[in-house]
This record gives sequence, structure tokens and C-alpha cells, in this order.
Amino acid sequence: MKMPAFQAAQSYNLAKTALKSDNAPTKTGAEATTVKGLDDNPAFKAVHELAGTVAKGETAAMNYMTGSADPHSVVEALAAAELAVETAVTVRDKVVEAYQELIRMPV
Repeated sequence: MKMPAFQAAQSYNLAKTALKSDNAPTKTGAEATTVKGLDDNPAFKAVHELAGTVAKGETAAMNYMTGSADPHSVVEALAAAELAVETAVTVRDKVVEAYQELIRMPV
């Protein structure tokens, strides 16, 4: 997903503001309602997909520890979670790099 650094920064600030405001959802987990104004925001959707993937990996690991999941499904879920986290870290690094580049620009 290509996203200009400025749009990513705007999306981040919008998400941060919305989560702190009164528009934030009152429920948690699967019952959570969407935050107003963020329904079509690609960055917000990506963060929720990341959280969902990581949660699936954690659930699969817990199910394996209790004996209710097979090793193959656990490995798949943890690999997907690892890939999602690595992607998020790469995007974060690119946003920070773009921000630093903007700071270095002469005014």
C-alpha cells in the first residue's frame, strides 16, 4: 500500500484525536463500533487489520497451549502475525524517515 508521508501523518493525527475524543467507541473487541470520520481511512483500517492479525496469532498460541489447536494452524497464525508486525514497523520507519526529511528542509 503506497501512501504519501503527509497523508500518513494526517491519518495518524486523525486517529489519535478521534480515539481521545468523545467519538471513541465505548465497546471493546469484536463488539467495538467504528469511530466517526475514520470509516474510509486506509491507515485506520490497516491498524485494525494489524491488531486483528496479532490477536488471531495470540489466540492460536493460547489454544495450542491448552491442547485445542494443531501445530500447523499455530505456525500459520504466528507467521501471519509476524509478517503484519514487520510490515507495520517498515511503514513506521518510512513515515519517520519522511518526517525527518521534512524537518531538514530549509524554510
